[in-house]
Amino acid sequence: MTISVVVLISGRGSNLQSIIDAVLRDALPARIIAVVSNQADALGLERARRAGIATRVLNHKDFPDRGAYDRALRDLVDEYAPDLIVLAGFMRVLGPDFVDHFDGHIMNIHPSLLPKYRGLNTHARALADGATEHGASVHFVTRDLDAGPVVIQATVPVQDHDTPDALAHRVLQQEHRILPQAITWFAENRLTISGNRVLLDGENSPLQGLRLPTEH
Repeated sequence: MTISVVVLISGRGSNLQSIIDAVLRDALPARIIAVVSNQADALGLERARRAGIATRVLNHKDFPDRGAYDRALRDLVDEYAPDLIVLAGFMRVLGPDFVDHFDGHIMNIHPSLLPKYRGLNTHARALADGATEHGASVHFVTRDLDAGPVVIQATVPVQDHDTPDALAHRVLQQEHRILPQAITWFAENRLTISGNRVLLDGENSPLQGLRLPTEH
């Protein structure tokens, strides 16, 4: 089964590109039907245009408050009636009007091994804590920030003399691996949400998510 996907972005769209590339090589049973950004100058919009994907811009600064923006975004996404919404570097916290409407059909990629380091500046926080490993998680979106059920994670060892930028670069490489994988499992109807856990083929995943080792 091929599912329809709307991707929300705010920036350069490298995770969007990983999805596009997976679709092009027939490794992902999905069709990206639209890319929506809250930033008109987001580089990811050009990636979408080059791939022949419809783009829309909905600037949050054009709305009086967060709730009004969320309702407008909900209505815009509803125009496409997607099977799945993917947040790929979308730098907005979505409120209940949006999240409840698409419950169970929104995935986010987050640069940490959740539940550690929810929110921003994850790489600097991991280094400040002296963490020996870091990584990325794909999770379903709920009302609570970065607290939804985890689908899959990939770990990255923290190296001596790492900087936030160096660590971010290695984590991003893993994000490009696990986001298409999570979407594929969703498309194949292999995921079930049970409480705050994700089941793959009806089985509990370890550590609230399947861990992929770093590729060398």
